[in-house]
Amino acid sequence: MGSRLVAAIAFLLCVAVGPAIAGDLVLKRVMLSTAGVGYLEYEAEVSGDAELALDVPLSQVDDVLKSIVVYDSKGGIGSASLAGRDPLSQLFADLPFGQDALASPAALLNALQGAEIKVGTSRPMTGKLLQVVAETVQLGDRGTTTRNRVSVMTANGLQQFILEDADTVSFVDAGLQAKVDRALSEIAAHRAKDRRQIVLTAHGAGTRTLRVGYVIGVSLWKTSFRMTLPQGVSVDKAHLQGWAVLENMTGQDWKGVELTLLSGDPVSFRQAIYEAYYVARPEVPIEVAGRILPTPDTGVMGEVDQEELRQRHADRSNPSEAPKLMTRAAPGVASAALAPAPPPELSSPEPLISRASNTAEAEEGATQVAFRLPVAVTIASGQSAIVPIFDRDVPVERLALFQPGTSATRPLASLRVKNDTTIDLPPGVLTLYEQTGVSVAYVGDARISRLPAGENRLVSYAVDDKTKVSRDDQRTRAISKAVIAQGVLTLTRIQRQTTLYRIAAPVGESRRLIIEQPRPEGWKLVEPSSAELTASAYRVTVDLKPGETRTLTIAVEMPINETVRVSDMKERQIAEVTDNQNVDAAIKRAFAELAKLRRTLSEKKAAEEQLKTQIDNIGSDQERIRANLARVDTDSALHKRYIEKLDAEETSLEDLNKAHDKAADETRAAATAIDEFLAKLTT
Repeated sequence: MGSRLVAAIAFLLCVAVGPAIAGDLVLKRVMLSTAGVGYLEYEAEVSGDAELALDVPLSQVDDVLKSIVVYDSKGGIGSASLAGRDPLSQLFADLPFGQDALASPAALLNALQGAEIKVGTSRPMTGKLLQVVAETVQLGDRGTTTRNRVSVMTANGLQQFILEDADTVSFVDAGLQAKVDRALSEIAAHRAKDRRQIVLTAHGAGTRTLRVGYVIGVSLWKTSFRMTLPQGVSVDKAHLQGWAVLENMTGQDWKGVELTLLSGDPVSFRQAIYEAYYVARPEVPIEVAGRILPTPDTGVMGEVDQEELRQRHADRSNPSEAPKLMTRAAPGVASAALAPAPPPELSSPEPLISRASNTAEAEEGATQVAFRLPVAVTIASGQSAIVPIFDRDVPVERLALFQPGTSATRPLASLRVKNDTTIDLPPGVLTLYEQTGVSVAYVGDARISRLPAGENRLVSYAVDDKTKVSRDDQRTRAISKAVIAQGVLTLTRIQRQTTLYRIAAPVGESRRLIIEQPRPEGWKLVEPSSAELTASAYRVTVDLKPGETRTLTIAVEMPINETVRVSDMKERQIAEVTDNQNVDAAIKRAFAELAKLRRTLSEKKAAEEQLKTQIDNIGSDQERIRANLARVDTDSALHKRYIEKLDAEETSLEDLNKAHDKAADETRAAATAIDEFLAKLTT
């Protein structure tokens, strides 16, 4: 029974949605953008009211619904219809089981416990489904297998059977059986990898051409360039060819379409418009007597401008201001259409050194460049093609480019390529060849970024082993300016980073060398006086004669300000400032005066300390004498001598204390003089 039941489910999963209805729209124009999207435009001849069918792959439906546009010079679109697509979650919301229940017969039966089933086995039975339990069975020497035991509550009691041994298992309830069938059919339809049909109803009068276009995601078209250099070192022109490599991955053949390649960076995104979405609504409790549910207050946003409100209402009520459906080609779209031409046979391109035929016609737009092929193109679905988009001589200059981050000792053989056309060239890879007599030789590959009209780019394709470069970095830091305000010194120090390049040209060849020096943020170039700027580097050009050796200095500087209180400065810090020739003479005089005041303060402190030492010495001696007096006879001559010495020292102590007090006052005065000087110090 198991194999038959699985086969039935597999059949239901393969049910198709239905045959696609062919339409009268024919693919005429394709525009591929470097944003990874493509514009497909169809045409149909209609007369009066018409109904057209547009078939698109299911994977493209979202993009079509987002971008479809219709151009009808004598009419308009009345309606467009497409079968809806509910998410599977919505389908199973109305069923008594979830999507996981259809993973296996056992899962389905377990999800429908209590349902009445009819079992066709050697022991037929009918009853309510209780449970399905998986069990492992030993198969002798062949290992084990898993079988599902089903329990059914019948009129005769609980009975069991093995699901894999059953011939048939059906639901007695026809409605439940229909729900299972419906779920399987919907899953098959939801997963079907077929196409979807959009039906357009056009209203108009007379015979006319109706055009329908939309934007979908496509594979990115790529640009590759080939450049052929004339023989010799001194050249001013080279032949440049640009080719576009593209693939037709749109799911349909391109037969004689007008192909346009767009080079730009438009904003493009995807959105699942075809999927049905449902807004989650808040759940509120059932209202009962005496209970209310106030709406939360979210505050106010200010007063409403009544005049603005009336104007908005007038705009909405004025039919002439309502948006209109486009019924004619937008500016630029009509000009994009090229005269129809018979589909060309795809053949191998001519040798790259030859001039390309049927090169694309380039047109500069506001944000992108359009390369339109002058002949119709035929590319089968899933096939690739290479088409010419650029073919002409362009100005070039041979030179060497030294980039320290690329090589520490060798420059790169490079070209300065100028776009002297009126259109931007897209970025791409560049393969370079050089003429050698009657043949050409491969010399290297390069990458070229987007090249706007009138600008130039450096492209590097090989290592220049003939030119030698060495470099040496030095850093210095010196005071360039000093200012004092209210006792605070502000120093401006200049950090200087100097790079010394030693360059040697080949013995038999001249060289134009460009040194690319990294440009740190906040630093300023001071030597040489001028240079080319890139986003992250300076470019300095040096012309060398054959065999010449030169030295080039590139220096950058950056100022740094620091502040310090003059009163906190040490002697070495003051000396650093006063010894610098860039410091103003007024500051040097101020520091000289400060040094004089500090010397006076130091002298006053020294005198005060000297007196303090004398006072301390007398105090210590008096303590010694008093200790001795306690040990000698009061009538002795020694006692009398101690008394006389104490009297003399006491007289000296009084004089010293007076002198010390005067010295302390002078010290304080000297310190005050410094404070007052610093407070007023401004240069």
